[in-house]
Amino acid sequence: MATADPTDGNPPGGEPADGERTDAERAGPAARRTRAAFAGLLLVLAALLTPLSVVAVWAASLAEDTDRYVATVAPLAGDPAVQNAVADRIATAVTQNLSVNSLIQQVAPSDQSVLGGLLGQLSGSIDSALQSLVRGAAQNVVSSPAFASFWVQANRTVHDQFTKALTGQGGGAVQLTDNAVTIDLAPLIGQLKQQLVDSGASVANAIPTIHVQYTVLDSSQVGSVRTGIRLLELAGTWLPVAAVLFAVVGLLLARHRRTALIALALGATAATVALGIGLSVFRVLYLDALPASVSQPAAGAVYDALVRLLRVSVRTYVVLGLAVALGAWLSGPNRRARQLREIWRAGPHAARAAAGRAGLHTGPVGPWVHRSKRVLEWAVVGAAGLTLVLWPYPTGWVVVVLGLAVVFVLTLIELLDVVEEEATRPAGPPAAGP
Repeated sequence: MATADPTDGNPPGGEPADGERTDAERAGPAARRTRAAFAGLLLVLAALLTPLSVVAVWAASLAEDTDRYVATVAPLAGDPAVQNAVADRIATAVTQNLSVNSLIQQVAPSDQSVLGGLLGQLSGSIDSALQSLVRGAAQNVVSSPAFASFWVQANRTVHDQFTKALTGQGGGAVQLTDNAVTIDLAPLIGQLKQQLVDSGASVANAIPTIHVQYTVLDSSQVGSVRTGIRLLELAGTWLPVAAVLFAVVGLLLARHRRTALIALALGATAATVALGIGLSVFRVLYLDALPASVSQPAAGAVYDALVRLLRVSVRTYVVLGLAVALGAWLSGPNRRARQLREIWRAGPHAARAAAGRAGLHTGPVGPWVHRSKRVLEWAVVGAAGLTLVLWPYPTGWVVVVLGLAVVFVLTLIELLDVVEEEATRPAGPPAAGP
């Protein structure tokens, strides 16, 4: 086999001229610096795109998946703050039509002056009693299973409104009114009127049909981020794909890929934590900007429900980032990492030795596992990654369970790793994990 001549490409004398040596020496480091800078840029972009990808997936899922949106807001029907806000709205609308003056108006004109004089001094007490009666009946309405069913059906209907408020677009006959996503509470007022009639207040039959709107989301208060959310929603699945591509190319260009992977994982984790903090800050700004007539506890409950799945995604990516950083560090050449790997391997080795002394052997499986160990280990890691990618809406617990499953299978592989012929194979340390 021919060997390379160390003087290839040099002048006949074997030594390059001073200018040529300088250029050659400078070309290598310059190219390495350019490659390292490009790799670093791609990794930084991948880390920054991670929280944006989380928001994009969340916005797209709520805007495109009606069932997911309904499942998100359905628990609000049992939230005391929302129930109280709805009860107040329908009770106020009804009591405005049940005051003493409104009752007098229903009496014959010839008797109105006489009845008004008799009840004038008691009007305040009667109004107060009516308000208490109506408020109690309204609370019964919003606490009933019928309200939960109404809430789910109403939110299914206004999903297009929510989509338009969140992303700036929407379809069908539903329109965004006054920059707000609203629910018509007329059916609940009808139930309230019926409860009043059943309790003996037959005059409630005279209450006309009342349409009262309950605001689920005031889109004017999210106008500052509406354009950004719209862009993220349009990006859809492309933003996560871009983040992954930047990460892969950046890692391939990096000189120290393990170190780069750890830095990428920690950077993406830090960016995602910043997103979680931003959600809490924006909650305060959103509630402070609401008009005084809006119930702050109810508005806070609605906001928390809408971003609950986004917070779950934030926690998931934080756990995933920390798991990737820890796994990359544990599989590296660091002295502490090697010591921890040896401590972990001691368990399977001791168990295999004890099984051998008891006459239990792996047969042909052990040598096959030994030959294929590296492939099996990477197959396990790859299968876990693919499972995480294909999981519809993974949570932090999904990441934890997958991580524990990977550790269990890798331990099983280590337990079954048996050298085929000890006499003909030199002894050495167990193969390193991925």
